[in-house]
Amino acid sequence: MSMQTVNLEKGMPDSEAALNRLKLELMTLRRMGIDCVKVIHGYGSTGKGGAIKLKTRKYLRSLKSDGKIEYFCPGELFGPFEPDGRKIVELRPVLRNDSDWARSNDGVTIVIL
Repeated sequence: MSMQTVNLEKGMPDSEAALNRLKLELMTLRRMGIDCVKVIHGYGSTGKGGAIKLKTRKYLRSLKSDGKIEYFCPGELFGPFEPDGRKIVELRPVLRNDSDWARSNDGVTIVIL
């Protein structure tokens, strides 16, 4: 298993540009045979949830429901005490070694393509 990181905050894009970058990156990584992606979208410094985070997760939910990705786990649920965290490490046990495991980092989302 290989994991890549996609930093959607780089360059401080607006949420639409960040979402377009995510779509392109996921397509490219899938073609390269990468099966796990850590998406850095931030947590929303305004305290309102963060537009990039909200759009990213909405998009990932639609990909999951359409069967286009295997699974995704919000960073705040990426740990041993959350069903989503347990499920994603059941699918890819090596994710237990990730630096964000059990850190409740709501600025990231882990994706299995």
